[in-house]
Amino acid sequence: MNNLNDFSRTALLRLDDRELNELASRMRQFLVDSVAATGGHLGAALGTVELTIALHRVFDSPRDVMVFDTGHQCYAHKILTDRAAGFSTLRQSGGLSGYPSRAESVHDWVENSHASVSLAWADGIAKAIARDSSSGRRVVAVIGDGALTGGVAWEGLNNLATAGHPVIVVINDNSRSYDPTVGGLSVHLDRLRRGDTTAGNLFESLGFAYLGPVDGHDIGAISAVLREATATGRAVVVHCVTAKGHGYPPAESDEDDRMHACGVIDPATGFPSRPNKRMWTDVFGAELDAVARTRPDVVALTAAMRLPTGLGALSQARPDAVIDSGIAEQHVLASAAGLATGGAHPVVALYSTFLHRAFDQLLLDVALHRLPVTVVLDRAGITGPDGPSHHGMWDLALLAAVPGMRIACPRDPQRLRELLREALDVKGPTALRYPKAVVGEDMTALAQMSGLDVLYRSRNLPLNVLLVSIGALAPECLLAAESLTGEGIGVTVVDPRWIWPINPALVAMAARHQFIVTVEDGIAEGGVGTRMAQAITTTRTHVLGLPTDFLAHAGREELLSQTGLTGAAIAETCRRLVAEQTTPAGTALSGSLR
Repeated sequence: MNNLNDFSRTALLRLDDRELNELASRMRQFLVDSVAATGGHLGAALGTVELTIALHRVFDSPRDVMVFDTGHQCYAHKILTDRAAGFSTLRQSGGLSGYPSRAESVHDWVENSHASVSLAWADGIAKAIARDSSSGRRVVAVIGDGALTGGVAWEGLNNLATAGHPVIVVINDNSRSYDPTVGGLSVHLDRLRRGDTTAGNLFESLGFAYLGPVDGHDIGAISAVLREATATGRAVVVHCVTAKGHGYPPAESDEDDRMHACGVIDPATGFPSRPNKRMWTDVFGAELDAVARTRPDVVALTAAMRLPTGLGALSQARPDAVIDSGIAEQHVLASAAGLATGGAHPVVALYSTFLHRAFDQLLLDVALHRLPVTVVLDRAGITGPDGPSHHGMWDLALLAAVPGMRIACPRDPQRLRELLREALDVKGPTALRYPKAVVGEDMTALAQMSGLDVLYRSRNLPLNVLLVSIGALAPECLLAAESLTGEGIGVTVVDPRWIWPINPALVAMAARHQFIVTVEDGIAEGGVGTRMAQAITTTRTHVLGLPTDFLAHAGREELLSQTGLTGAAIAETCRRLVAEQTTPAGTALSGSLR
């Protein structure tokens, strides 16, 4: 067999141990070369090559159900299910998803890439299969030890242990999520890895059969244990010990876990093949570190994302000021409420997409108690190649629904620094959000009016359009303004800085213009622009934002263009509004007037 597409499950069953190891080596090199060219989740994919081969030798996918938790460990699974050719388009528009995708293959059952839900899915699927007692189908959930720190994973374990269904839970134990796994579970798994059962076995105590630990890079050993697990006819935990990045030296020696998710790299060295540019995350991390040096009350919290959310510098300078609670966003927000009650000012650093999981705690633990907790949302708006489960599109609509919440959207590095410091002085809940993008240059305001920054004003032209720029879309609004001014359409561009609650000065400014156009990289329906339209009754308002839909994976700039959030598209909208100024008033949602 000369190419990866030749390897079907039937072929795997015919290979001897030497041939299987050769296959694993070839797959690993294929993954390194492919991900180096496109970017992607490399460390987790490399660590599960042998495990995935064993799964496909023992189980008959898709008749037997394989659920991969989080999903970035599924690259070898994609190769073995006839998708190797698609890796040249990995995470590109119209190309292969970086996560399981039901649209791609019948072998993919779950495409949500948020961690810890696989056990609940497996529980539900097993219950559905059990309705046909003659089917003989099997259900396997592959979950990392990092994902097991999530609360919903414990809910899954609790239900699976006594449900009476023969679900096989494969723990891919590599001692990491991004950072090393934390908490009592990590300690317990370490004891089990060392064969120390003097304190008992958690999984057996819950009601599971337990098999392992087994070397996750020994295909024969894993296959044997999986067959033994199947023969038990009951819920069983298979404890599989792997090494993240196994077989690729740059990933194996990567203490900062750069290879968990990487951009385009040199496959020989593992280092970026293009110069690193300063990101919004870098600016936040440096400023928080600077602030915390003079503010002992500042404590940063993260849900297994210390380095990706920019907390590396602070964790080195003040290790006591950074708390990693594992993949447990609900716990993080509730714990932050406790810290704030005790006199600290917690800064909770999350990816925007993961805020959804802790909305209840934000609403009823933080906001209900009017506590000074600052939530910093990285990867807000369009994130790009990670696709629909990772776009930070929903945060503005959610945050604006929280009583007492103040929301800031910085347009440039200096505003991020200023707004972070301002947030830390607020005696109540605050949120800052910024995109996954290279940060631009500072944009100095022409004037400041009661907390508003005026970024642009057409000279000697009527006040046709007030462009309300939300955060990092300011450059696009300025491009639109310059184009419109050249056509004789008067434009004012204003950055509210604190976008919620609405600044009364913005209402007064709107009254002097024919139209307001709000521009945000969150969903338009229920977003900040729509709320502005409801509050500003003196002027027709048009809301530009993202559709309430699941946007596919593609480059950030490409998706902004597709959704009408570029300078040219914003200018065209304003141009149309001015031309249609006699249109009767309607309701202001994306694409319509009020």
